[in-house]
Amino acid sequence: MTMDAVQGAGVVVTGAGGGIGAALARSFAERGARVVVNDLDPARIEPLAREIGGFALAGDASEIVEEAREALGGTVDVYCANAGLASPGDAFAEEEVWAAAWDVNVMAHVRAARALLPHWLERGSGRFVATASAAGLLTMIGAAPYSVTKHGAVAFAEWLSLTYRHRGIKVHAICPQGVRTDMLAAAGSAGELVLAPGAIEPQAVADALFDAMAADRFLVLPHPEAAGYYQARAADPDRWLGGMNRLQRAWEERGV
Repeated sequence: MTMDAVQGAGVVVTGAGGGIGAALARSFAERGARVVVNDLDPARIEPLAREIGGFALAGDASEIVEEAREALGGTVDVYCANAGLASPGDAFAEEEVWAAAWDVNVMAHVRAARALLPHWLERGSGRFVATASAAGLLTMIGAAPYSVTKHGAVAFAEWLSLTYRHRGIKVHAICPQGVRTDMLAAAGSAGELVLAPGAIEPQAVADALFDAMAADRFLVLPHPEAAGYYQARAADPDRWLGGMNRLQRAWEERGV
């Protein structure tokens, strides 16, 4: 997607109250897009909307497509499904924790796509950007609901791409490791051990997305080393699981 293609495009960024979402919104606006920013809390997005000359639209990320379309004059060209839930916990996490993670990290993407696709397929173009995580390609110690649902987010993005790419639908899955956001802070001691040492700024994630759009590349890896981990996991799952288990034990020895 060239600079000319972004110019004037109607873009929606959910979870734009800070972190990656705010960086995405600013980056699209800087390139001339008309941007709707979304968050549950209007106080988190109204200053950003004023800053970038965009539109603030508070509410559930999966239920704003029609309002966003109206705000943008009838067309959503790019939808960034960026809202996410950290959801730490293990297999014994409460059902409510699992349900919330599934709803925000997967089903919000499904509902948004359901609302967007009829218009996109009719005109033969549209771009869906899913903020997933390297945890969706690999996994994350100490965060079963998060890891499982981020796998789901990547899987749904893959399905969208393979199903509709010949009909003009572009899909990207952003899979960073540690990013200096509130979500990293919420990851606790596991995040400190695994993610914090190599954490990057949110703007680096936005830059990686624009590189991937220009190259028409599905997988967006702001941490390039994640590709090697992903390949190693596929080539020898047992060896990879053994290495991750050693990391799990190191985390436990820290007194979690």
